[in-house]
Amino acid sequence: MPMTEGSANPRTSSRGLPVAVVSACLRDGHGGSPTAVVDGMPATEAERRRIPVLLGTSHAVFVREEDRAEGHEGGLPRVSLRFATAEGDLPACGHGTVAALAVLAERAGTAEYRAVLRTAQATFTGRAVRHPGGLVEAAFETDSVTLRAADPAELGLVLPALGLDAAAVGEACVATLGRPRMLLPLPSREALAGLAPDPDRLRAACDAFGLLGCYVHCEPHADGRTAARLFAPSIGVPEDVANANSTACLAALLATRGIDRVAVDMGDSLGHPATITAGSRTGPLGRLVHVGGTARTDRRLVLGSLDAPPPRSG
Repeated sequence: MPMTEGSANPRTSSRGLPVAVVSACLRDGHGGSPTAVVDGMPATEAERRRIPVLLGTSHAVFVREEDRAEGHEGGLPRVSLRFATAEGDLPACGHGTVAALAVLAERAGTAEYRAVLRTAQATFTGRAVRHPGGLVEAAFETDSVTLRAADPAELGLVLPALGLDAAAVGEACVATLGRPRMLLPLPSREALAGLAPDPDRLRAACDAFGLLGCYVHCEPHADGRTAARLFAPSIGVPEDVANANSTACLAALLATRGIDRVAVDMGDSLGHPATITAGSRTGPLGRLVHVGGTARTDRRLVLGSLDAPPPRSG
């Protein structure tokens, strides 16, 4: 059987890769981005790309807890994370990190969990707190966001692909956390909801400048609440339900304007309401950005064949 329901301890299976399907960055306990958290690492990139397709998720995160001899850095366990979409491996994925932290906290069985997380490009600390009803509040911190102004050539291709002109948007920038993406402000939620990008044209525009995609957001209210949509056809995600790394980039940008906390609503256009929280503080080495959300494990299964058809719903 290619896929079977997992046991209470998914690490004990010898039949294949244990997988948890997690809704990451819930809003008031609902919605969120379905994310596959895989206990193990398939041998090839093609196999990693297959897992989101099999499970019907936009992203998968692959988790490896390091041995005690190599782990427990500064008293904390050390965990390696890798990420993939149907288009290939990614250097980072924020909501995938939130989902992984939720699974790791449940596995640890403690009220609070902390670990040192290692990705292809960075090492940072993550934290998760378990709450009643299976909810886990998870967050991580990074100091690696870089910002620059978007140049006219980039805007000249990206804006038409989004169905926008320069008069309709505010000052755009390109932010990098793992991969660069364009941050583009709109004046209202109504303008944001009305976007209907041309995915092929947007992919060509993003590919031309090496952009992951375009994170279109509203200006935040005084309480830091706002909304955003991420279009990332270049990584096989026409629109993302929740994107924590782009929200971390927005938090880094807003910090330059004296705004130190933001809560971003995403996913409404896809029927999966999600909320990501982010903020910043000054650390010993400069500005630190923290980002997170609430997650819940919806189901567990064992993936026995990467050539199998997707599991039936229900």
